[in-house]
Amino acid sequence: MIQVTELRKEYRMGTNVVPALRGVSFAVGAGEFVAVMGPSGSGKSTCMNLIGCLDRPSGGNYELDGVEVTRMDPVTLADLRNRKLGFVFQGFNLLPRMDALGNVMLPMVYAGISGRARRERAVVGGQQQRVAIARALVNSPSLILADEPTGALDSRTSLEIMAILQRLNADGATILLVTHEAEVAAHCSRRIVFRDGRVVSDEPIVERVSATATLASLPSEEAAA
Repeated sequence: MIQVTELRKEYRMGTNVVPALRGVSFAVGAGEFVAVMGPSGSGKSTCMNLIGCLDRPSGGNYELDGVEVTRMDPVTLADLRNRKLGFVFQGFNLLPRMDALGNVMLPMVYAGISGRARRERAVVGGQQQRVAIARALVNSPSLILADEPTGALDSRTSLEIMAILQRLNADGATILLVTHEAEVAAHCSRRIVFRDGRVVSDEPIVERVSATATLASLPSEEAAA
């Protein structure tokens, strides 16, 4: 699925070169659910941007489904990103002038599939994130990249979103999820930790938490109110 080998990323600030990734290597197999963790400035978001084909590395190699990505031309890279990758962001990244269906269908439009939709503007919070997940899935991507997907949500809604992601993973989806919360990472099957541009830990999560089971143990929203 994913093979990252000695991946490096450097940024130039005037005459200074700032290394963001310092030779990162790891592999993610099909059907894995991997949490990517680390403090701010550790390189985790930079790595996700490279895996998501949103930026280019300064060195190293990245293969997706056996295809070398790092040397693709921009047009081929954009086509691969649209066909192979699905994105879920903390800020939802929905277009406010589109209704829920319009946002979901947007990748299909880019893929050459058209459709009509009516407008609804009252989609908020967890509903927006559900729309974002649906949009990420619409082209049946090989890989779902989720960057802090619960960061803007309350505890219950966060669990609901993690339950959705766990069900998708159980159905075979490969998911790479960036989070700074250990409670969120506990729902994944593996944890990769970044620090100072390097991978410092890569281990399976032995006692994986079921979001569905946790939700079932909570009082109903009516009772809590």
